[in-house]
Amino acid sequence: MNLSMIDVTKVNGAKLETSPYEHIVVSGFIKEEWKDKLIQAYPAVKAAGSFPLSTVSCSSEFKQLIDEMNSDDFRRAIESKFSLDLAGRPTMFTVRGKCRLKDGQVHTDSETKIITVLLYMNPSWENQAGGRLRVLNSNSLEDIKTEISPDIGTLLVFKRSDHSYHGHLPFEGPRKVIQMNWVTDQKVVDKEQNRHRWSAFFKI
Repeated sequence: MNLSMIDVTKVNGAKLETSPYEHIVVSGFIKEEWKDKLIQAYPAVKAAGSFPLSTVSCSSEFKQLIDEMNSDDFRRAIESKFSLDLAGRPTMFTVRGKCRLKDGQVHTDSETKIITVLLYMNPSWENQAGGRLRVLNSNSLEDIKTEISPDIGTLLVFKRSDHSYHGHLPFEGPRKVIQMNWVTDQKVVDKEQNRHRWSAFFKI
């Protein structure tokens, strides 16, 4: 088995879409031989909402996946694709495991986030109507540029802007996604981790 879980060459080869904002969509970012193992290794998230990694139990295989996403190789691929310098910018990770009907409302992400990475970790989503992320041309959920099925190994990366609108139709049930962000400074990480940590404490 190949020891590397992710295929950074898929990022290098992805087309950078510039409308309505800079983004890429990558299929097969997780190598085929790792998909089933990582579905099983995903942390047991018992409630809806976002959880910092420090609040969930992470297996060694899941930690390896996070380490590979947090590697210089992946950072350089993102820098090259989006023409950015992310050296020295902190990263922040959260995981989601359950979706509520109220989740998925249209938003742009906060100004302190430079790049958002969403890596989906679900078995085939083909029979689900809701929960497919929409890259939007405006703040209307029906003004769709691209709709993305959250299947295992599907990756969305976008540069945050004032018009980086995204959301999804209502869905209730298991929906697993890793969110990674490069952010402006460490204070953002500390603040967000504390906020999510207290939120997670009351959810569990």
